[in-house]
Amino acid sequence: MSHINILTVEPGADYELLDSGLGEKLERYGNVIVWRPDPQALWPKHLPESEWKKADAVFTREDKGAGWEIKKGTPERWQITHGGLKFWIKPTSFKHTGIFPEQATNWSWIQNLVKNAGRPVSVLNLFGYTGGASLAAAAAGAEVCHVDGSKTVVSWARENAGISGLGDKPIRWILDDARGFVKREIKRGKKYDGIILDPPAFGHGANKEVWKIEDDLLPFLKLCREAMTDTPLFFLVNGYASGYSPIAYENNLKDLFGDAGTREIGELTIQESKGGRLLPAGIFARWQSG
Repeated sequence: MSHINILTVEPGADYELLDSGLGEKLERYGNVIVWRPDPQALWPKHLPESEWKKADAVFTREDKGAGWEIKKGTPERWQITHGGLKFWIKPTSFKHTGIFPEQATNWSWIQNLVKNAGRPVSVLNLFGYTGGASLAAAAAGAEVCHVDGSKTVVSWARENAGISGLGDKPIRWILDDARGFVKREIKRGKKYDGIILDPPAFGHGANKEVWKIEDDLLPFLKLCREAMTDTPLFFLVNGYASGYSPIAYENNLKDLFGDAGTREIGELTIQESKGGRLLPAGIFARWQSG
């Protein structure tokens, strides 16, 4: 069994975690300060309330519903650079911002594998969201297929590719249910060297297909393995809000790849810029050949 690693994203020029605590976090995206809930922040805040009240966008939950309170003059969306890539940031109805900053450590891992492969690499990014992993792989020279069930985020990912200078890279943008797409790729004989998936605990595909991680993850992982080439390069699975341990994910990787290659599991975290505490932001399990 692998040692559980802690991968950390540190404060950067365009993104930093200013403070966290009492089930909330305070972040800076470019010049915009965002205050939103985070149930992992089960500790006291460090910064005074006066600093939190400087936020430009606040996500609140009240009896009448949840939503953003945004200060006048705050842009509807704005650009940042993170992990060497450019992204449009925009507060969404599900408290998200259009990027998961903690994934930058995975992006670096993907890029190193693609660059050092010594051969052409094809990558499939499932539940691809706004494209961070897809852009990272494409920037490193991979041919990429990006799949998500939301038309909005597929368009958003394409825009991120454009502002990152990757608009002419070989990226296929697919609006589809991840499971249905993989099944069809297998029938077509299309294979991939690397697969990335970030499955939600619960969700719907492009045609309202229901996804429940407790029922659907295991058969889906087997499908993904079937969609890989005879010389696979890597496999990465992320978890957020699913309640599982990374050990559970590693057990599946061992089932898929046996004793070949190397496995790594752990937690993704973000380091506060002021207090230095680590905010847990998800789990990962990843396999690479060699």
